Amino acid sequence: MNGYVDRSAYPWAASYPSGVDWSAPISDQPLTEAFDAAVDTYNTNSCIEFLGKSFTYGQVGELADRAAKGLQDLGVGKGVQVGLLLPNSPYSVICYFAILKAGGTAVNFNPLYVAEEIEHQITDSDTRVMITMDLELTLPKVTAALGRTPLEKVVVCSMADVLPFAKARLFQLVGRRRIARIPDDGLHLSFAELTDNDGAFRPVAISPREDVAVLQYTGGTTGVPMGAMLTHANIAVNARQVTLWNPETEYGGERILGVLPLFHVFAMTVAMNMGILIGAELVLLPRFEIGMVLKAIRRRRPTQFPGVPSLFNALLHDPRLNGDILDSLKFCISGGAPLPAEVGREFEVLTGCRLVEGYGLTETSPVVTCNPTGGVVKEGSVGLALPGTLVEIRALEDPGRAVGTGEKGEVCISGPQVMAGYWRRPDATANAVRGGWVHTGDVGYLDADGYLFLIDRLKDLILCSGYNVYPRIVEEAIYRHPAVAEVTVCGVPDADKGEVPKAFVRLKEGESLTAEELLTFLADKLSPIEMPRTVEFREELPKTMIGKLSKKELVAEERAREHGEDAPEAGA
Repeated sequence: MNGYVDRSAYPWAASYPSGVDWSAPISDQPLTEAFDAAVDTYNTNSCIEFLGKSFTYGQVGELADRAAKGLQDLGVGKGVQVGLLLPNSPYSVICYFAILKAGGTAVNFNPLYVAEEIEHQITDSDTRVMITMDLELTLPKVTAALGRTPLEKVVVCSMADVLPFAKARLFQLVGRRRIARIPDDGLHLSFAELTDNDGAFRPVAISPREDVAVLQYTGGTTGVPMGAMLTHANIAVNARQVTLWNPETEYGGERILGVLPLFHVFAMTVAMNMGILIGAELVLLPRFEIGMVLKAIRRRRPTQFPGVPSLFNALLHDPRLNGDILDSLKFCISGGAPLPAEVGREFEVLTGCRLVEGYGLTETSPVVTCNPTGGVVKEGSVGLALPGTLVEIRALEDPGRAVGTGEKGEVCISGPQVMAGYWRRPDATANAVRGGWVHTGDVGYLDADGYLFLIDRLKDLILCSGYNVYPRIVEEAIYRHPAVAEVTVCGVPDADKGEVPKAFVRLKEGESLTAEELLTFLADKLSPIEMPRTVEFREELPKTMIGKLSKKELVAEERAREHGEDAPEAGA
């Protein structure tokens, strides 16, 4: 598509980094066509490196074609949902593109979900085929859903088959208890059986702006899991927008470290989809474990590293990390949660690598803004709108009215990456997308140069004595203390003030700090209304599957404590 408004009307126009054009034409050609082009162009290049085993673009392309034909033989085509319940592995990439080639819709599942959560999402999404691994962690939960949900077939991928020979033998011998038995019931088939064909799948005509490529589940602004319908155009355009943002990209020469799970929309776009577009090698890891990450960095020397703040923070404080280990990196992009300024500064000083913060949400496929990879980075900002993207701040009391420069309000987004709507949720869609604009539920402002600054989530806002207290502001102040490793601030009930801020803090290893000392440190950094009323130190803070700090468990604990109940178990 072409830029559809005059860029000169927007404040970010003059601030754009050299070599990036907001109004640049962006093709909505389906990613399957771009995938085939990458296979042809980079056929003998490494496409995926997984724990020491490499797969070329040619090998990945052939397997994707074979899997596409196998899926079509199972009845997959337009209007058929296929689930992906996989840790990062070569199967994640192969099966994702195979589903799209077959004409189906990919539905991403979190492998750590309990059986009840998996069954709910299968039923809600009408998933007919599930692709998973032969692991006790995943397969039994999927098998249990057969006969209780719309699920009809289960494709089981062998972990041993994608490991180097020595690791595969060791896994089969030592990890035998982790391998699940595949039922011989006609409802399960192996990935080898799925791909036992000539790869001559039936090409499917795709309407990029109408056909749904991915159902990506999110709590949205309601907290209730819903499937965001991302069209072929949505995901293809967003991958190309991110690619345009880095004009220094070396096509066929980049190596992207894929630690974040590819079933999450951020990694799906910024690691996998963009990586395929530029012919990069995807260095995939099945989970975040610092030792494994450092080995992969030494082994493959990645040039790009998308992550979340807690991941960079964990690396920063690992004694095995030094700047030389990361000297191959050109830049890192942080998303998924606010990047504490102190973490960003320390990481750049230690590594010499530019760490830029971006912003997005599932409903926008997901990337909306990013600080320039080469240009002015404003501390505390999530950057400028990506090419073809509009950002507007609307009044909190009047969502139809845009506010002026520097004024706080709700962040609203318009652009070609905006979802088609929520799956089977017309009311939620109408509430979230109004007149082509996504109302994000985030509070922020645009400065005179068009940089977006986020204050907080509307739902995380603390109403203290009638005043708005933004947890992120309190967290940023606490992060400035040298003993603090991680912090989460949320509102807790108070009889007099309604709510007051409470800080949950994890200290750096070997550091000590009292609540009184921290409050003294904050005295000249926060107003009295923003000052935490309570500070609780913890060994660990709750995190989501992709590693970002999570408030919901802490809020649930406080509510239970208020009512004299036992705190709910993590994940409940």
